[in-house]
Amino acid sequence: MKKIDQFKAYMKKHEWLFQCPICQEAMSVEENRYVCGNNHSFDIAKKGYVNFMMQPVKTKYDKTLFEARHHIIESGMYSPVHKEIAELVEGSHHLVDLGCGEGSHLAHIRQRVPNPLTGVGLDISKEGVMTAAKNHLDTVWCVGDLAQTPFKGSAFDTALNFLSPARYDEFKRILSPEGRLIKVIPNSGYLKELREAVYGDEPYDNQDTVELFESNMKLVDRKRVTYQMPLNQDLVTSLVKMTPLTWNVEEDLDVELNEITVDLDILVGVRE
Repeated sequence: MKKIDQFKAYMKKHEWLFQCPICQEAMSVEENRYVCGNNHSFDIAKKGYVNFMMQPVKTKYDKTLFEARHHIIESGMYSPVHKEIAELVEGSHHLVDLGCGEGSHLAHIRQRVPNPLTGVGLDISKEGVMTAAKNHLDTVWCVGDLAQTPFKGSAFDTALNFLSPARYDEFKRILSPEGRLIKVIPNSGYLKELREAVYGDEPYDNQDTVELFESNMKLVDRKRVTYQMPLNQDLVTSLVKMTPLTWNVEEDLDVELNEITVDLDILVGVRE
């Protein structure tokens, strides 16, 4: 079976999760597109994703960044974090990664969960979703806006928001009444060696982000995961390319690092 036919079959199986982002009507797979009752349609791309954006959006997140991020994640840099999230996700049935980027976090978490788990990834960057679809076929990949997702209300029992902006009103809409939001945010030591190499000793505090989370969700669990990861120069190069930390510095930035600190908070919240 061709890749596009496999993806269409997977999309057909899970079409009940979707509603039209324009009119909120239910959608179904017809031929090579998603169509709602008002005949708004969105093409299923041959590369294995659906673009639900009403108009193209230009972002700074390009193919080079996503390939670098894929390289870093595949190196195992986030494996302890994936393990912690997989334990939280175990027992869930439908997991959506909101701001999925190139898809590797979602893929690695699902690999660690023993029970069957439908995976859906959404990101506003077409380049990121294209990279995700290229590497992971058994997932519903969507280009879309976090503020206006193409999902039905209460469609998911778990939502993941991994180092990505949040739109809490929309997140709560698509979560089931008992559903959980798992949000991963940087803590003070995250990538500190790179931050110091680029900006000097510039402290970071995530308290504002935590307070915003708590003002929108009932915080039921919080876990800090921190460790050092050894680096070779190949990984250093990818690390520099993958992060917005280096967007405002010269392109020929020369960084020498032997290790990098991963320091993340995992916040778990439910609807009030």
